[in-house]
Amino acid sequence: MRAGDSDRQRVADQLKFALDEGRLDLNEYDERVQRAYAARTYGDLDGLLDDLPGAVPPQRARIEPHAAQPVPAPGRPGGHGGGRHTFTSAVAAFVICTLVWAITVVTTGHAYYFWPAWVLIPVVVTGIGAVADRGRRGR
Repeated sequence: MRAGDSDRQRVADQLKFALDEGRLDLNEYDERVQRAYAARTYGDLDGLLDDLPGAVPPQRARIEPHAAQPVPAPGRPGGHGGGRHTFTSAVAAFVICTLVWAITVVTTGHAYYFWPAWVLIPVVVTGIGAVADRGRRGR
């Protein structure tokens, strides 16, 4: 079977790691890397990593695909966007910002622009989302 660029690069990376660990001298590393980049098949890559600990030739590797975890639906227990929690967090952020604004007004004696109003945007958006979630669950 033909080896691809990623296979050759993977072997070269493992050889570089072995060189860095002192398991190969520079001449042996250079020779093996040249053979790795010249390899056309997996058979050509055989023997380049066999005597190095922890290095498994690509054809002998037992790579198993990663099992994807199911993603919970939004608004469900364990899911993202559980309306009430997000809304409560947004309201808490608004209250904290309003307190900071109020303390600044009291300590300076000047009524500055009410910038916490901008924090109301996510409160309104999450509030609408929470009401919509509640309506969907009620059906």
